[in-house]
Amino acid sequence: MTGAGAAAQNRIDEIIAGRFACRDFSGEPVGRGTIEQILRVARFAPSGANIQPWHVYVLAGAAKDRVSAAVRKAHETARDAHVSEYSYYASDLPEPYLQRRQEFGRLFYGSLGIAQTDSDARSAQTAKNYAFFGAPIGLIVTIDRRLQVGSWLDLGMFVQNVLLAAAGHGLQSCPQETFSKYHGILRPLLSIPAEQMVVCGISIGRARHQITGRLMPRADIAEFASFAGFKEQSATQMERTRPWEAETN
Repeated sequence: MTGAGAAAQNRIDEIIAGRFACRDFSGEPVGRGTIEQILRVARFAPSGANIQPWHVYVLAGAAKDRVSAAVRKAHETARDAHVSEYSYYASDLPEPYLQRRQEFGRLFYGSLGIAQTDSDARSAQTAKNYAFFGAPIGLIVTIDRRLQVGSWLDLGMFVQNVLLAAAGHGLQSCPQETFSKYHGILRPLLSIPAEQMVVCGISIGRARHQITGRLMPRADIAEFASFAGFKEQSATQMERTRPWEAETN
């Protein structure tokens, strides 16, 4: 693949396209040095005016177990008493996002053999989040609530960097917005200051099983990108690369 317009697949392509939300970890330990290196790299995420709005609470061992036990208890006994401090989804989700979300439900719970009408089984699956799906490392990510939406963009890029840096170390991960619901439990346990808002958790570790193929489809480029100003390019420059799915499936 030699065209100037062809994006030769490289290690970064492989990591980005190969990453998935792992929900079953082996529990094999991951050293503090590895996590420090992941965060050391992730901190180079783009950040408007170099604000760097992120904060991370890194949990392992007994500290992680205490957090997991407290959040799981809250989920099992008083889940309706807890509410996230921000909305992840629009209350009236428009198309095509509504269809995609519904497709996710069908594919995800279908892969687990859980009927979408089985609320008890779905709740039990949700509860696995709070044990970090068996991962040896759990992160709780916060942002200063006094910042504006632009800083949330910065935080999103930082979180993505964490996930990709972890993959670069042969680790899998799972970002988990659901931890934000239990900020009232997490705050005293982790001494999170009042100005910090819990955004998400992240599980990091090694997958229990190798994953082949992608469960969740992605929209084709034509569905989310518009191009202009390419008519003057040569045929070589216009060369299309093969879709990643064609390389991996």
